[in-house]
Amino acid sequence: MQCKETKIRVAVGMSGGTDSSAVAAMLVDQGYEVIGLTAHMWKEGSRCCSLEDVERARRVCDFLDIRHYVVNAQEVFAEKIVDPFVEGYAAGETPSPCIQCNAFIKFGFLLTRAEQLGCQSVATGHYARVEKDEAGFHRLFCAKDPEKDQSYFLHRLSQYQLEHLMFPLADLPKPEVRAYSKERGLPIVPRGDRQDLCFIKEGRLAHYVEQRNDSVAVEGEIVDQTGRVVGRHQGLHHFTVGQRGGLGVALGKRMYVKRLDKVNNCVEIAPRPGVLSKMCLVRDLHWIHAESDEPMRCLVRPRYGSQGAWAMIAPQGDGFAQVQFEEPQFALAPGQAAVFYDDTEVLGGGWIDLVPEAEETVSKINVSSI
Repeated sequence: MQCKETKIRVAVGMSGGTDSSAVAAMLVDQGYEVIGLTAHMWKEGSRCCSLEDVERARRVCDFLDIRHYVVNAQEVFAEKIVDPFVEGYAAGETPSPCIQCNAFIKFGFLLTRAEQLGCQSVATGHYARVEKDEAGFHRLFCAKDPEKDQSYFLHRLSQYQLEHLMFPLADLPKPEVRAYSKERGLPIVPRGDRQDLCFIKEGRLAHYVEQRNDSVAVEGEIVDQTGRVVGRHQGLHHFTVGQRGGLGVALGKRMYVKRLDKVNNCVEIAPRPGVLSKMCLVRDLHWIHAESDEPMRCLVRPRYGSQGAWAMIAPQGDGFAQVQFEEPQFALAPGQAAVFYDDTEVLGGGWIDLVPEAEETVSKINVSSI
């Protein structure tokens, strides 16, 4: 989209990395009035929110001759992202903080700050696409490059947020973005595409959770699918559903974490077939533009990186829905997001709340009591 005679002011959420830096340069080249906006979210961290990243973004803004603002988001980041993340692990879940960060920080807190600076939109280096349909609704789609698509992490955005954001990289593969950045001469120090959490140093997740909530460090039992005790653990926060390595047991066959039982402080493990499930209950449903009360068949991605599997979504009321997959899925983990797709369009999603045993049915569960 080209900017015309009157310059449109756009804030670019900048981390100092290749993608956000390229977005800022592209919009400058297209004639927008660009402001660099960086959220300082955490004092320590591996990427995206440290003081080092603030300085990276500042260098790029100086190079592009655009204004750069640093927004102190540490308090809201702790309240909306870090504390619920720790609470999730303490409850035996596997949280998805990046999804909440997009909804509350990058397109919540930062969008408000951008509007205060007179910006009409916030642009980021996310790989996803937004389109406005004939009825005026904004719809979210996958990026052209499936390997970089980040639509999964954006499924909880509101119509207002979608209306005021821009994703200039929607149709570009990452190699083209790198090539553009190099050709443009952007002062970027490559740091690779990391998947670890931005506010926790790599390999320190359990230690971090324990530091912020020492009540999680409670020793308990590791049991197999028959209930036989096969080992001990030092806290549920050391495990995630589907985990194979680091179980601390040797049973002569590959075993995986099947369930984290918070009530009994127990880690249940099983061979891979025992970790397959066809059904789960999801909570806190969010629909992009049209809420559905009727059962519907769609593709569901129960984790980032999943290609998606066909399932029937049956709303249960009170923000809950039953998800019945046509084929068994591996390691459906409470706390992770199940995101619904119609081909490349994101319909919405919810948080996996409960994965029943094979002989159970979600319909037997009293949702109002959860």
